[in-house]
Amino acid sequence: MSNNYSCPECKSKMNIGSSLVFSAKSPDNKRGLLFLDTELGNYTKRTHPDYELQQGVEYKFYCPVCHIKLNKAENPNLVKVHMTDDTGKEFEINISNTIGEHCTYKIKEKSVEAFGPDADRYNKYLDLPSEYHKYL
Repeated sequence: MSNNYSCPECKSKMNIGSSLVFSAKSPDNKRGLLFLDTELGNYTKRTHPDYELQQGVEYKFYCPVCHIKLNKAENPNLVKVHMTDDTGKEFEINISNTIGEHCTYKIKEKSVEAFGPDADRYNKYLDLPSEYHKYL
């Protein structure tokens, strides 16, 4: 499977081989690169040995090219990127920004496919019309 990921703002490709690349920042302002597996539902991640990720901590994710914050405005616990699959179909991908929380959503119009054991956490949010998200 060869999915291509891109920044929703600058449209730059964000994957190299089987890794999706993010710039990440911890709440205590430690910064580094984070590599996630491009296979949806695979939560393998890599960083430089000096950039230790803290379990249960919410990080801010940025495009490594244009540096725009990718945490969604409507729900900052989800990170938004675009994906084009090997058939050319385009999707919005939402990934949890909490280290150790395994949930990913593949969204196309009103269709949502959830991945990971923690996916139920945001299902109620994704099923609502966008005008109601501010009340969650």
